[in-house]
Amino acid sequence: MRLRSRRTEDYEEWQRYVAERARTTRSPALKRFYDTALPAPDTAIAEVPLMSLDIETTGLNPQRDAIVSIGLVPFTSRRIHLARRRYWIIHPECALNSRSVTLHHITHADIEQAPHFSAILPELLDAMSGYLPVVHYRAIERSFLDRAVTDALGEPFAFPTIDTMAIEAQRYRSSLWARWRGRLGRSPVSIRLHDSRVRYHLPYYQAHHALVDALATAELLQAQIATHFRPDTPVRTFCT
Repeated sequence: MRLRSRRTEDYEEWQRYVAERARTTRSPALKRFYDTALPAPDTAIAEVPLMSLDIETTGLNPQRDAIVSIGLVPFTSRRIHLARRRYWIIHPECALNSRSVTLHHITHADIEQAPHFSAILPELLDAMSGYLPVVHYRAIERSFLDRAVTDALGEPFAFPTIDTMAIEAQRYRSSLWARWRGRLGRSPVSIRLHDSRVRYHLPYYQAHHALVDALATAELLQAQIATHFRPDTPVRTFCT
C-alpha cells in the first residue's frame, strides 16, 4: 500500500513536469513528445500504448561515454508491433573502446557513416511520442538520453518510464520472502534482464543489442503484467 501511494505521488509529479515542459520547451520535437507523454492516471495498463526502449553505449558514465545504438519496439500488454520497430546506429561523440565493442559488437566500420545523435533526435522523439517508455533499469536510458538531448538542444530531457527491473526488485528484493532469504545468508535474486526473463520462462536472446534488448524488455513486461497484475490495473501503479 505504501508503494502504491508513492507511485501515485510519482505520477502526479510527472504530470506536473511534462505539462510544464510542454508549455516551456523551445523545441517543437520535445513539445510533441511532452504533449503526449502520459495517459490519464487511471487508464488501465491494458489500454496504454507502450514503447520499449534500449540503448547501447561506449561505457557506463554519461559524462564520459556516449550512445552508439538505440532500439525501440512499440507494444501493448497483449501484442508486440515488431513491424514498427526502430533501430539506429549512432556515431558517438567519443571514441569506441575495446570493451564496449566486445559487448555490443558495433565497430569503427559500423559507425563510420552513421549519423550523429543530433541528426536522428527529431525522428527519435517523434517515434516515442504517444507512447509510455518502458526500460530495464531506467538510470541508464534516462541519464544518457538526458546528456545527449542537452548537448543537442540545450534543454534537459527527463521522462516517465515503466521500469521492468524495478518491478522485479519489488517482487524479489523487497518482499518478505526476500528478507527471509537474506536472513538465511543467501545471495539476492538476480534482477538482470536475462535472469528476470528466465523466471517467466521466456526464451534466451543474445544480450547487448539495443533492438533485441528492447524486444526482450517488452516481452518481460507482458509476462510481469500477466503474472502479477490485472489488465485493468491503473497505469499510475507502474510508472516511475
